[in-house]
Amino acid sequence: MKRYSTLNTVGWQVLICAIVLSVWQWGHDLHARLPWLVPDLLDPYFISKPSMIWDNFLIQSCLTSKLGVFNGWFNGDFAKCLARNENNLWAATAITLKNTFFGFVTGVVSGFIAGLILGRSDRLSAIFQPFITAVNSIPRIALAPIIVLGFGIGDMSKIVTSWILVVFLVFFNTFEGARSIDEGFTNAARLLGASEWQITRTVVIPSTMAWVFASLTPAISFALIGVIVGEFIGAERGIGRLIIESEARGEASGMMVAVVVLMLVGVVLSAIIWRLQAYLLRWQRQRTAE
Repeated sequence: MKRYSTLNTVGWQVLICAIVLSVWQWGHDLHARLPWLVPDLLDPYFISKPSMIWDNFLIQSCLTSKLGVFNGWFNGDFAKCLARNENNLWAATAITLKNTFFGFVTGVVSGFIAGLILGRSDRLSAIFQPFITAVNSIPRIALAPIIVLGFGIGDMSKIVTSWILVVFLVFFNTFEGARSIDEGFTNAARLLGASEWQITRTVVIPSTMAWVFASLTPAISFALIGVIVGEFIGAERGIGRLIIESEARGEASGMMVAVVVLMLVGVVLSAIIWRLQAYLLRWQRQRTAE
C-alpha cells in the first residue's frame, strides 16, 4: 500500500512537470489566436523556452559548441572550451557552492554559539537585546553593497554577505530553543552533580537541536541568496555573474539556465539538510514510537 502511494505521488509530480513544461514550450504559440488566454509572460523573450534553455545549457557547460556540435572528451575539445571560458557553468557553480558552504557554516556556527550563550544567560540577553534588535531591523540585503565595498569583489565579500543572512536566522531559533528548556531537567542534572558544561552538553544542546534544524533549511537558501546578491553587485566568477552577463546580452535562455541550476542546487542542499536532520534527530522518532 505504501509503495502504491509513493508511485501515485511520483506519477502526479511527473504529470505536473510535463504539463508545466508543455505549456511553457508551446503555450505562447497560441498567443496570436487566443490572446485573452495566453499571458504575455510566456513570451520567449522574457522566459525563453525549455528547448532553448537546454541548448544553452549544453553550450555554457561546454558539452557542445555554439554550432551544436558535441565537444569530444578524448580529442580535447571539452578541455579547450573550459580553458577559453574561465566562468563556464561548471566553474561558476563550483565557486558559488564554495562561497555558499563557507557562508552557511560560519553563519550556523556563530549563530548557534551566540544564541546558546545569550539564551542561557538572562543578564547577557538583557544587555545585548537592543543592539541585536537594531541590527536585525536592517534589511541585510541593503548591506551587500557596503560589504562588497569593504571586502572587494572577491570571494570574501560573498561569504560575508551569505554569513550575515544566515547568522540571525540561526541565532534567534537557537535563542528561543535555549530559553524554552524545562528548568526541571537542568535542576535534576545539578542535583546529580553535573557541571554547567555537562548540563550544556547533555541537556541544553540536545534540547535545542530541533530548533536549530528548523532554521537550517531556510538558512541554506538564504546562504545561497546572499552569495548570488553579492555576485550581482560585483564578482569575477559565479552563477550570479552568469546571470548579469546574460542580462547584458538580452539572452533569456542564459539567465534561465542559471536560475534552473540554482533551483537544482537548492533542492540538493535542502535534501542533504533533511537527511542530516533525520539522522541526528532519530531519537525523537524513537521516543514518539515508544
